[in-house]
Amino acid sequence: MRIKHQKDFWSGLMFLVIGLAFAGFAQQYALGTAQRMGPGYFPTVLGGLLALLGLIITIRGLARAEAGGEVERFHFGPLAVVLGAVALFALLLRPAGLVVALLVLIGVSAYASHEFRLREVIPLAAFLVLLVLAVFIWGLGMVVPVWPAFLDR
Repeated sequence: MRIKHQKDFWSGLMFLVIGLAFAGFAQQYALGTAQRMGPGYFPTVLGGLLALLGLIITIRGLARAEAGGEVERFHFGPLAVVLGAVALFALLLRPAGLVVALLVLIGVSAYASHEFRLREVIPLAAFLVLLVLAVFIWGLGMVVPVWPAFLDR
């Protein structure tokens, strides 16, 4: 069997594996029923749907050839920068506060792109910080330090 569209095949296979893993790990929890859902119900259903979607995309990758379906070389550098940005966010959240941690997360993540432009990142960061503050702090009332600890005193 020949893979006719590599991008669809490999992304579908990835969805299939992740969906099956989620559904499998969710079996540690009680499922319940559709009316009285247990803690394992939603991850099982979501994992099953993701696996089904992955199966459909994988089969489509085997059946149909399209232009531009080749998989490019994987770039580990940008992935490492984005994962590092997430780790920095986690490390900075308590001591530096949500605003500073978000600015670092957005700035470092944007730097991972080969299309990085500071004049585009600044308004994006301002908008995202305001959105996160509006949703999580003001809307949901989450108790997270917003500003660095030394400013709260």
